[in-house]
Amino acid sequence: MLGEDTEGSLVAISDLHVGYKENRALVEALRPASPRDWLIVAGDVADTVADIEWALGTLAERFDTVIWAPGNHELWTPPADPVTLRGVDRYELLVRRCRELGVVTPEDDYRVWRGPGGPALVAPLFLLYDYSWRPPGFDTREAALAEAYRTGIVCTDEFMLHPDPYPSRQEWCAARLEQTARRLDARDPQLPTVLVNHWPLDRHPTEVLRYPIFAQWCGTEATADWHRRFAATTVVYGHLHIPRTTWKDGVRFEEVSVGYPREWRQRSVPPGRVRQILPAPTGAPAPLW
Repeated sequence: MLGEDTEGSLVAISDLHVGYKENRALVEALRPASPRDWLIVAGDVADTVADIEWALGTLAERFDTVIWAPGNHELWTPPADPVTLRGVDRYELLVRRCRELGVVTPEDDYRVWRGPGGPALVAPLFLLYDYSWRPPGFDTREAALAEAYRTGIVCTDEFMLHPDPYPSRQEWCAARLEQTARRLDARDPQLPTVLVNHWPLDRHPTEVLRYPIFAQWCGTEATADWHRRFAATTVVYGHLHIPRTTWKDGVRFEEVSVGYPREWRQRSVPPGRVRQILPAPTGAPAPLW
């Protein structure tokens, strides 16, 4: 039941993947605990524009504010999607659709959470990756990619995430890093931040990957100090499908993904639950990092 007299919370979720009927049912059942709750959706809502619109529109009708950062799946151009836009054009279409739904995007003014645990600047980011998170022994992108192809551990982005009009994903990443850092540098320095990005900003969450070679599609060394540089209280991310809380330099890192049904069915925690970001939860488990 909605708590009409509560002050609300800033909560987060990611990797909804509503193309799976089981995950779609999770979104259909998702409700705020308070009408004042803000919801962060940290990417990988779905693969097709229609499914993305349905999920974000459904959530925007229920939560006071929905803040979205894109993941790699939103940027794919899959053959089954009648929307055939690629790269920047696809991203800009999604931004326009989000604005029509009242959903906050990385291209909009950052919002200030003033509820319990605030104030804090909530900054949705879109940064991509640049293949710089390579395992030891692989000094170049070419060498790491060759090993990925040799072992069959290749991200689908290589086939469906097009960087147009940029010549490569790493050059698109560099452009996003430059313009995002400029915006964050211009923020009110008195406000702590909640940084939201689909890909983790620091490499440490990838150290538990079953296949370390996959880390090259998970982020960039350029953001290794962003949690300190931009005064983050919490960094929210997804992508890895390893939901957990870690800490670094006194900053909380929250991986908030739902993941695929084959993954969440194996977990003891019920799927589709949001993670509380602010106010910081009490009685949280000891840091894993």
